[in-house]
Amino acid sequence: MGHIGIRDLEVYAYHGVYPEEREKGQTFYVSADLYLDTWKAEHEDDLDASVHYGLVCESIKDYMTREKYLLIERAADEICENLMKDYPKLNKVCVKLYKPEAPIPMPFGTVFVETSRSWTEAYIAVGSNMGDKENYIRQAIGMMEETRGIQVKKVSELICTEPYGYTDQETFLNGCVWIRTWLPPEELLKRLQEIEHKLHRERKIHWGPRTIDLDIILYGEEVIHTKDLSVPHPDMVNRMFVLGPLDEIAGWAWHPVEHKTIHQLKESLNEREAEKHD
Repeated sequence: MGHIGIRDLEVYAYHGVYPEEREKGQTFYVSADLYLDTWKAEHEDDLDASVHYGLVCESIKDYMTREKYLLIERAADEICENLMKDYPKLNKVCVKLYKPEAPIPMPFGTVFVETSRSWTEAYIAVGSNMGDKENYIRQAIGMMEETRGIQVKKVSELICTEPYGYTDQETFLNGCVWIRTWLPPEELLKRLQEIEHKLHRERKIHWGPRTIDLDIILYGEEVIHTKDLSVPHPDMVNRMFVLGPLDEIAGWAWHPVEHKTIHQLKESLNEREAEKHD
């Protein structure tokens, strides 16, 4: 990636815990590091292939002055996320927000916060076996697209599959969605569960009927094991209704535990299934 740096952009804004800070305002300084593919800009001298840093500076001033926040952490977050949203060529943004006039009753140079956002490729398995299955899935994908910090890149074909685990239920409609996101894994899980709740997902029976099921299958090449989340999904290598749709849209994607591509995992599962029937 290429790198564009902006240093010490001066902005008068109205952020602070104390009421007088939000009434009178003070001077802040912003430094930003923008990471993007600059190969075309470097070789063709084409501004459209890069990001106009003058416009970025105007955008930062707008983000800093449109609202008043108690915390400079919140203001820095707004700069980061809005730059990622408004400048699609950016792959990563790092921001330092300096507050040299902070109300500290002793001599000091400045205080600052630093934050960053970057896009990560992730893959979400979708499924439904209640009511209008396709409509539930399409609604869920639409809600993902509307979620700040998620971009839907590609959606697989939807396939009809037999239930897995708890088999005394209707057949499923399944597929996979390729997204990129700047949300951390636990926050992405939270957003997906909010979508499930809006679409009336109930968790009464393990592997039981559901209006919508949204599972994080892969999150970059990270390996995550927490109380609420395991990524890569621990049973994905045994599920053709996951590997098939995922192979369609991202067969090259890498499983960081199995050390194989999704296409290789699908072929291995096909072989195991064939051996069972021999």
